Amino acid sequence: MDRTMQLGGNPAPAEVRGFSASAGFTGLRRALTLCWMSIAGFGRALGVTTAISLIGPGLGLVPRAMERVRALAARQRGLAESWSGVRIPGPPGPLPTAPEGASGAIARYRWIMSDPQTRREFTWILTDPIAGGFLAFMPIAFVLSGFWGIFLAFFGIPLSTEWDGLWYQFIPIDGQATAVLAGVLGVLQLPLALWMAPRAVRKHALYTRSMLAPSEQELMASRIEHLTTTRSTAVDTQMAEIRRIERDLHDGAQARLVAMGMTLDAAEHLLETNPEAVRALLIEARESSSKALEEIRNLVRGIHPPVLADRGLADAVRALAMVCPVPTEVVVDLPGRPEMPVESAAYFAISEILTNVAKHSHADRAWIDIRYDHGMLRITVTDSGRGGADAARGSGLRGIERRLSTFDGVLAVSSPVNGPTMVTMELPCALSSPKTTSS
Repeated sequence: MDRTMQLGGNPAPAEVRGFSASAGFTGLRRALTLCWMSIAGFGRALGVTTAISLIGPGLGLVPRAMERVRALAARQRGLAESWSGVRIPGPPGPLPTAPEGASGAIARYRWIMSDPQTRREFTWILTDPIAGGFLAFMPIAFVLSGFWGIFLAFFGIPLSTEWDGLWYQFIPIDGQATAVLAGVLGVLQLPLALWMAPRAVRKHALYTRSMLAPSEQELMASRIEHLTTTRSTAVDTQMAEIRRIERDLHDGAQARLVAMGMTLDAAEHLLETNPEAVRALLIEARESSSKALEEIRNLVRGIHPPVLADRGLADAVRALAMVCPVPTEVVVDLPGRPEMPVESAAYFAISEILTNVAKHSHADRAWIDIRYDHGMLRITVTDSGRGGADAARGSGLRGIERRLSTFDGVLAVSSPVNGPTMVTMELPCALSSPKTTSS
């Protein structure tokens, strides 16, 4: 398997496979951007090396310098994917914590080299101003060389006389014929630069991937760690759910059934001596049984709602929207039903988000959009509230994150102050049966 596909890379864009002037000019602008970023990378490389060698401040400056390097690397990853279809996996986690009490250049260097991702980024920032800058500058150099050749076609002879000899590449400018030849070569270099520019941008992306992408062993280790974490989260969530069910049964339905048994026992003793009292006790027992049945039904709905099992995610979410205090519009485009565990996780995540909307958002409208695209269930919940939601502060959103992580799902929250708030969830899954929904 091609490593590009292993790392999530896409095939080369059409402008790289063919040639057009517009693609060439676009490539030149992108190459120029990459050159400026290489210059910025040189400044950040200088900042890191200075922080490592600086005497006195200890490790304090190095993490800040590496954070700036990581931000530039993230920018390069984004450009590589959007411009060249080359996806470069990001760091699996934040920068490692700097060791306390360490000082000196050796300790700082060891701190950078202790983490594979940090080590790659440090190596990349040292080499990118040279290797990356060279790749990005090649088409620009051809453009400059082409214009220089055209310039020499008109002014090369007097310049050669003034400078006591002048060469254009391998051509000595010593007369009108050689000056015209320099101009012709310069003109020919301009379309060559346009052809080269998008290819140089893609080569730059491939070079960046080779420097920043983790190895297969690291990807496997990261995947194993992720599976271990999500398995532990799933086990903890399941145990918490079992404890909740046990507590609800013990405090609710079980207590009512015990009370009903005691009531029937009392009725049995009074059956012959006080029939009227027995009638009242039987009415009380019937009410207790009805309440116990209702609590059991509520408990079952909390485990797996019947509407979700019978009608699917679309109708279950519509049912949630109908009882939500905030008017909610639901749009569903599902050509089939997700697997039951994924469906349940999505349902309860939407339910939790709608509860947050009703309690905290002060919204007057909400929208739910559910779609399936390329093996991914995408759910977006938007409200017109005051915003300010933060997954780092809210236990509800963190709980949703943990619930989705069991299925390799992700949660993204966009909630600027004064709104609107948009919560996006993505769950990889397959659709297992035809769509079941009301018309």
